[in-house]
Parts: sequence; C-alpha cells; structure tokens
Amino acid sequence: MKPFQRILFFAKPHQRFLFASIFFNIMYSVLNIFSVATMLPILGLMFGTVEKVDTSVTPKYSGRIVDFFGFAKDWAYYTIQTNIDQYGAVRVLAVLCVITSVAFLFRNIFRYLGAYLLVNYRVGITKDLRTAMYDKFLKLPVSFFTEKRKGDMMSRISNDIGSVENGIMGSLVDVINSPFMIITSLITLFILSPQLTLFSLLVFPVMGGIIGWVGKSLKKKATAAQEELGNLFSLVDETLKSSKVIKIFNADKILKNRFNSTTDNWQKYAIGMSRRRELASPMSEFLGSVTILIITWFAGVQILNAQTMEPETFLVFIGMFFQILEPAKKLSNAVSNIQGGMASLDRVSEVLDYDLKIDEIENPLPISTLKGKIEFKNIGFFYDKDNIILKNFNLVIPKGKTIALVGQSGSGKTTVANLLARFYDVSEGEILVDGENIKNLKVTDYRNLLGMVTQESVLFNDSVFNNILMGKPNATEEEVIAAAKIANAHHFIEDLPEKYYTNIGDDGNKLSGGQKQRVSIARAVLKNPPIMILDEATSALDTESERFVQEALEKMMENRTSLVIAHRLSTIQKADWIVVMERGIIVEQGTHQELFGKNGIYRKLVDLQNFG
Repeated sequence: MKPFQRILFFAKPHQRFLFASIFFNIMYSVLNIFSVATMLPILGLMFGTVEKVDTSVTPKYSGRIVDFFGFAKDWAYYTIQTNIDQYGAVRVLAVLCVITSVAFLFRNIFRYLGAYLLVNYRVGITKDLRTAMYDKFLKLPVSFFTEKRKGDMMSRISNDIGSVENGIMGSLVDVINSPFMIITSLITLFILSPQLTLFSLLVFPVMGGIIGWVGKSLKKKATAAQEELGNLFSLVDETLKSSKVIKIFNADKILKNRFNSTTDNWQKYAIGMSRRRELASPMSEFLGSVTILIITWFAGVQILNAQTMEPETFLVFIGMFFQILEPAKKLSNAVSNIQGGMASLDRVSEVLDYDLKIDEIENPLPISTLKGKIEFKNIGFFYDKDNIILKNFNLVIPKGKTIALVGQSGSGKTTVANLLARFYDVSEGEILVDGENIKNLKVTDYRNLLGMVTQESVLFNDSVFNNILMGKPNATEEEVIAAAKIANAHHFIEDLPEKYYTNIGDDGNKLSGGQKQRVSIARAVLKNPPIMILDEATSALDTESERFVQEALEKMMENRTSLVIAHRLSTIQKADWIVVMERGIIVEQGTHQELFGKNGIYRKLVDLQNFG
C-alpha cells in the first residue's frame, strides 16, 4: 500500500472531522479576505479619496459571474455613500470599523474551530495507526523478531508514528487551508490590480523549486535519523536486560562507545534534517520580502508618475499580499514537515506491509481436539540450501503418549517444536494432525490445542493471578488456584505479600527461576491443552527447583500428548519414546532401556551426565 493511500485508509473513519474542519477553514479564508477588503473604504474615508457616488442610480447585477465582483464593489460604495448622506462620514466610519472588527472576531473563531476539529482527525488517525502496528506485532511470525531488533520496533511504534503525527498530520491544516487562502487572495488581488498581481507572481515558481529541493533532501536525512534512533533504542533495550553481564565483565566502556557512536550518527543526521527544515521558512520569507519591495517600486511608479492607482488601493493590495505570504510560508513549512514525516511513514509501512509468511488458506478447517496422532512426514527445514536445519525427519506422536527429543545443541530439537507450534512453516514435507496438514487448519483453533513451557519463563509485569489467567481468560479464581496447585506453585504464592494479586515485576524478576517456571506451568495447566510442548523446561533450574518443577510437569503430562525437549536426560527416562537427534536427522530412537542397552549415542549422552 502506498504511503498516502495508507493515510487515506486510516483517515476514512474520521473524515467527518476533516470535512467540518475544511468548512470552517474556508469560512476563515472568506472572512480573512472580507476583513481586509473592508479596510479599503475605511482608508478611502480617512484619506478623503472616496469619490462621491451618484445615489440616484442603484447598481444592477448583469447576472454574469465576471461582473459579480465589480457589482459588489459598486453596491458597497453605493451603500456607504447613501449612509454618509444620511448619517455623516464619521458615523459611517465607526460602523465600518465595527463591521471589520466583527469580521476579524468570527475569522479567528472559525480558525480555532477548524484547528480544533483537525486535532480529533490527526489524533484519531495516529491512534488507529499505532493500534494497527501493535496488532501486526501480535500477528508477525517468530522469524520476524529474530531478523529485526526489538528496540527498532519500539522506535517505529513510538517515534516514527509520532513523526507521522507531527510531520504529516500536524501539517494537514496548512495543506488544506493555505492553498485556498492563496487562491482566494490572488482573485482579490486581480480585482484590485491585475497588472500588479501578474508582476508579483514572478517569484512563486522560483520559490516552489527551491522549497521542493529542500524537502527532497530533508526526507533522506529524516530516514537516516530515524534508523539511527531505532539502533539507539535497541542498544538501550539490550543494556537494561544485560546489566549483570555488563557489570561482571566491566563492559560498560564497550557499551558506552557503542552508544556514543550511535548518538553521534543520530546527531549528525538530526542536525542536517533540522537545518534543512529551518531553511524553508526564512527562505520563503526572504523571497516574499523581495517581492514586496519590487511590488512597492512598481506601484510607486504607477502612483507617482502615471497616477493610475489610488494610495488606499495600494495599501489594501500590500495588506492582501501579506495575507498570501503567511499561508505560502506555512505551506512551504508543511511541505518540508510532510517530507520528513514520509520517511517515518515508510518505516511504519514496512512493518504493516510485512508478509506474514505463515498464513491461513482461504477456507481453513476448524479443529477442536486431537483424536488420533501427530505425524511428521519427510520434514525438511532450511533458511537456505546451504543452511539445512532438518532433513528427512519422520516421527509419529500417538495421542496420550510422551515423546522426548534429545541431542546436542544445534541438533534441531527446538526447530521441531517450533514447526509443531507453527511458528515457522516446513520447507519440505508436511505435519499431519489426525491425517490433516496443519497448514489447512485454522491457526487460532490449532493453537488452542497447544500448550508450551520453555526454558526461559515468559511472564508479564502484572499480578501472579493475571499471568496464570492468560491461559484461560474466563477462568474463575478457584480454577486458577487449582492450576497453581498442580504446578506446585500454590504454597509459595500464598507466602507473597498480596498472594495471587502480587505484582511480579518486569519479566517476573521478583520471583526466583523455579517460581517463575512453576507460574508458567500453572498457566499451561489452566489452558488444559491436549498437546503440550516442553522445551528444556528444567535446564536452567537448581536441583531443588528442578524437583518441584519436574513433579509439576509429570502431573501436567498425565494422559496428555507431549513433545519434550530435554537437556537433563534424567527428566525423560519415563517417556514413552525417545528420539536422539544429530545435525538435523534422527540417529536413534526407542525407549530408555532399549537405547541405554545399545551403547550408542544416547548411552554416551547419559554417561556424560553421570546417569546409568
């Protein structure tokens, strides 16, 4: 989707605010011209140059559009002269001043209403854009977050969308209002003096060309600055999560140098962007000032030599021309700001347009439970032909059985679990659930069948209760407590300051490793899925914590179909079937006793861990 098409798409639900804003801005522009135009007879009365109008002949409108402005001027002077004859020039002057002041009042009221409504428009679009980006984050495959840095994603949803709001949406009022102001002012100037207006327009093509060049270079600088800001966020994110490692290795100087390098680059691009942005306004103001001086000279010749123009007409013309300069300056600034915002919009669009890769077919099949078995059939997985992760992988997991995957790091165990969870799609072969390819199943239905406990406990900055509740959002408090008891977590939760409603901090850092893991297991138990994936769920725990967690896992896996990835082989001796992997292929499989008796790779792994 093209950038402006995206803005229009998100703008559609809020367009009533835009149309209302346009209406009030048009009214503002009309009154802006009217308030300046009423100064013409006021100045004429003050200078005594208003010629006496024959009030015996009432002005008539011919009906032609080209004659309307002439008729309006004649009718205005006819009305003024009639009132002068009746009430005197001083009183008419006072009335004209009151009318002009009222016009100025309503002009500014309409200006405020136009800007007021546009705030609803821009903030509404910004909110929807940010929501769409967060929704996309939730849908993006796991592979996306291995390719992209989290800090950069944070920068896009915060700074880039902020730049879109301030740069593009914030400039909408000027983009909408300024052209109308310029056009209506030009029409008025042509009515006052066609020659002077044509003469004054010579500078506008030059101004437009220079401002276009500034805007184009601004976008390049803005893109580079936003990319560096993304790098900075990533570095800060890594620093906050790695404080222990940084301190123990005295790596603060290394990180500081990286940070300084990133901020130096950002400073360079930001300064270049700001300099170009600031150049637009004084440049347009200078060109406008030069134009004013040239116009003054040209009009002066007409007034002094040819005497073809009245002084008050020239003063109103200059006042009206200044009315053009301000919107022209605002328009040039708006163009520059939009160019800067476009760089951020491109970065936002990159995420919103990202191909999900793992997607549903047009009419996916529903699924509610596992009836028979899971089958991996001739599975191959690779990022490219030279980086093969799995090859010719075949495995059957019958319902209610526990299958364990063992092997050295890099053998492909976790990849099998990720493929079963459909975090990635297979490169070759197919995974069948009750004989149906998982690619043909509805993703949400299929993932409702799955539960997962990983080596790293993923908890949220919330209460224990709400972390467990994520497994089943509509569960009762009794169900949450029952799940915690199965996970051997109830006792330590009861000892917390606010028990189940204790906030556990960022990443659950207020809990120990074993406690965090048991809360994760309680979450999986509450979901009560028919298929459970355990990815080295006890490998990071001490012996006592491992015992509590292992007991909880065994309770959870009773009568459940389970795929267990094990680092400590003592935890999978009771598995129904053990698969030994090496470099992406199956090298041995069987029960613990069978494999131990073969004296093969499994036996070596057991002996290395001093079991046997």
